[in-house]
Amino acid sequence: MLYTVTFNPSLDYHVKVPNLKSGAVNRTAQERLAIGGKGINVSLELMELGDETEALGFVAGFTGKAIKDEAENLGLRHDFIEVKGRSRINVKIKSNTETDINGSGALITAEDVDALRDKLREKLREGDWVIISGSVPNNLDDKVYAHLIDDLRDIKGINFVVDASGDLLLETLRYKPFLIKPNLFELCEIFNVSTSLDTKQIAEYARKLQKMGARNVIVSLGSMGALMVTETQQAMYVRAAVGQLVNSVGAGDCMVAGFIHEYIRTSNCFKALNFATAAGSACAFTESLATREQIEYVESLML
Repeated sequence: MLYTVTFNPSLDYHVKVPNLKSGAVNRTAQERLAIGGKGINVSLELMELGDETEALGFVAGFTGKAIKDEAENLGLRHDFIEVKGRSRINVKIKSNTETDINGSGALITAEDVDALRDKLREKLREGDWVIISGSVPNNLDDKVYAHLIDDLRDIKGINFVVDASGDLLLETLRYKPFLIKPNLFELCEIFNVSTSLDTKQIAEYARKLQKMGARNVIVSLGSMGALMVTETQQAMYVRAAVGQLVNSVGAGDCMVAGFIHEYIRTSNCFKALNFATAAGSACAFTESLATREQIEYVESLML
């Protein structure tokens, strides 16, 4: 089973506004509402690819109920914990540029995190995967993901994947997660360097993350593709397919889901990275998360 953990699920309000003007009344040309949060996106994409997955995390208030209702409408298996406050609403504005306004989220206590840990301990079996993605509400510290992994790592054969940024990610490395996936900006922010790196330099910084504990590292590079360093000391780079950017929201999550799906199927990191890059690109070329057919088509363009 592939379990995703989303501390900060959301309702994402996507709007298209031609020529957005600051300080003026703007009207939408198009709008849609979708459930979001990086872990939920990963579960939705895994479900699209035919994998068994369950979404865990925290929801609150009327927005939390809407998230659960929509998950059920989509057929997504979930076991969210209800907490105090209100799940966030994120506004995704598409105009001449993309602008995101993300809410802060519900109030999650230490007792709520303990309840999540206990729930996972009841569910997990050898060979399962736990994918921990995204941000956490402001009242939680940067060690919360690390503590969760530490509390679960005595369960034999669990593969941990972490897709987060900054100290939230770095604190988990001592527990040797199977995979982490910073994007180029996040990688450069960690090491306080410019984003104008070549692939050799990117690989060098990815290996530094390995020395800190990560077993495998994928660095997503947007329209440039993705680079991976593996625990078998391989370095590989895959170019992305050429296409028109429609919506970047969820592209990284599709990449994570695509990699896990293909790696489980083939145990081949290069094939998995190629499929993951196709999944990320396919998502970027469409309004929402990518379908299997879209991913396979984009992958055919990369061969």
